[in-house]
Amino acid sequence: MTSEVSKGPERTPDGRYIVVRGRLWRTTNPNLSTKRRDELVAALMDARRKLRGQASPEIRSAARTAVDAAKIGLGERGPVWWKDGAPDFNRRMARNTPYAAWYANLEAGS
Repeated sequence: MTSEVSKGPERTPDGRYIVVRGRLWRTTNPNLSTKRRDELVAALMDARRKLRGQASPEIRSAARTAVDAAKIGLGERGPVWWKDGAPDFNRRMARNTPYAAWYANLEAGS
């Protein structure tokens, strides 16, 4: 019996995105300090917990705002964290971006 350990989603060669079901999602800014990243992740998880269950519309709205703020702080939304002027392909299908050839090779190896 062989057991494969999940290594997580594939990352683009430049490390800017992960690929989930063929779609690019921006990664966390690698330049954040560990402390700051941990604070933002804790805030994100807290806000996501508030979205569970039967919360009031007001609580859900505030939680969505907090999720967005944490994601922006992490660099996963909002302005890009890289400085070379490259465009953002967040939430785009990999096959429709400059990562298409890389992604095709990745799929061929699956």
